[in-house]
Amino acid sequence: MSLELSSLKKAIMSLEALVARTLDPELMGSLDEVTRYGLRAGVIQNFGFTYKLCWKSLKRWLEENIGSTYVDGVTRRELFRYGAENRLIDDVDLWMDFHRSRNMTSHTYDVSVADDVFEAASRFSKEAVRLLAALEARND
Repeated sequence: MSLELSSLKKAIMSLEALVARTLDPELMGSLDEVTRYGLRAGVIQNFGFTYKLCWKSLKRWLEENIGSTYVDGVTRRELFRYGAENRLIDDVDLWMDFHRSRNMTSHTYDVSVADDVFEAASRFSKEAVRLLAALEARND
C-alpha cells in the first residue's frame, strides 16, 4: 500500500522556502525587528509540525514494510534506528537532536532557546528532504 505523502511534501516545501527567506541577508536587512522575529517564529512553528509529519510518515512506512509488531510502542530512538536500518534516514543521533529541539518549541519565549531551535530547523529541512526522497523512492 502506498503512503500518502502530499501533506509531508507541502510541509517540507513550506519549511524550506521560509528557511531560505530567513537566510537571505538582503531581505532580512530590509525588514523591521518585529517582522524578522515573526519570520523566525514561523520557521520554528513549521519545523514543529514538519518534524511531526516526518516521524509519523517514517513510522507508517516501517509499519507497512517491516510490520507493525516491530514498530508499535517503540521509543523514538528505536523508530529512528529502524529508519536508518532501512536506509530512510542516515543519522539516528541527528534525528534525536531534532526531536529534542522539537520538544523545546513550547519554550521559544526564551530568545536563546528560540535561536537554538531555529538553527536546528535550518539543518532539519535538508534532512526532511532526504527522508521524503527515500520514502518516495520506496513508496510501493
